[in-house]
Amino acid sequence: MEKKDLRIVYMGTPEFAVESLKRLVEGGYNVVAVVTMPDKPMGRHGSVLQPSPVKEYAVSQGLNVLQPVKLKDEAFLEELRALKADLQIVVAFRMLPKEVWAMPRLGTFNCHASLLPQYRGAAPINWAIINGDKETGVTTFFLKHEIDTGEIIDQVRIPIADTDNVEQVYDRLMNLGAEQVVKTVDMILEGNVKTTPQEELATEETLRPAPKIFKETCRIDWTAGVKKVYDFIRGLSPYPAAWTELVQGENKPVMLKVFETEKIFCEHQEAPGTILTDGKSYFRVASTDGYVNILSLQLAGKKRMLVGDFLRGFHHSEESRLV
Repeated sequence: MEKKDLRIVYMGTPEFAVESLKRLVEGGYNVVAVVTMPDKPMGRHGSVLQPSPVKEYAVSQGLNVLQPVKLKDEAFLEELRALKADLQIVVAFRMLPKEVWAMPRLGTFNCHASLLPQYRGAAPINWAIINGDKETGVTTFFLKHEIDTGEIIDQVRIPIADTDNVEQVYDRLMNLGAEQVVKTVDMILEGNVKTTPQEELATEETLRPAPKIFKETCRIDWTAGVKKVYDFIRGLSPYPAAWTELVQGENKPVMLKVFETEKIFCEHQEAPGTILTDGKSYFRVASTDGYVNILSLQLAGKKRMLVGDFLRGFHHSEESRLV
């Protein structure tokens, strides 16, 4: 079968999924429809509807777009059946019911931003960096009922530098994932797919999950040690951003987002969260085995700024600390 004859339904929502769709469209593959989330209400009264990045690109290319509220809705399933897709591709979408993923004759494959079976879940890039991993990658696999557990088609690795934040790794994996999606489609077209059960790739006893990240997940624990705090901050930078609270005497605590730091390992007697600063150029926070030197941050209601700019308006006292 030629690629122009392979009927593909593509499923995705965020920016991460746009690049893979773009490579398919520009590569001359036959994308017969795109499935994405319903438009999101925005604005003070929810009166403005914001389309997903995938929808915006699909519309710009004149592609057929489906936006079901419920994936088991019979009207949507009928519409999907009528497309007579040979293959479905999922990149950063939602969990699919069997009625959907089992529909195409060649199956449904997912491109996941981790080295499965590690980091199954919604936030694999963040958690790999938070946990201080030295490498990550992308995996394509056929869907089955349990989330992110299907047999692996292909997998490719990239290093994570000690200075990388989540934005930098995200961008690399987005492009790498797009390459892998096209490669996987070609493998399926050529009949060269040899799948591997995830259990055979589980080289470590403990599988690390990648659950969805919420606001409270992002709170910094200054007792965790310098390396863990440093990795935690870069694993959430620039979005959704790690945060802490600045306490100054009887004043109400103020939220402080932290984006960029340095590690300083040393012995000291300060309690975790204690601030050490010259008021001009450095802003160090004590942890159990040294200090985390903050380079860029953002006070609630203010813009992100370098630490020197922050210190010009910061009045340090012995009572000041981060919690």
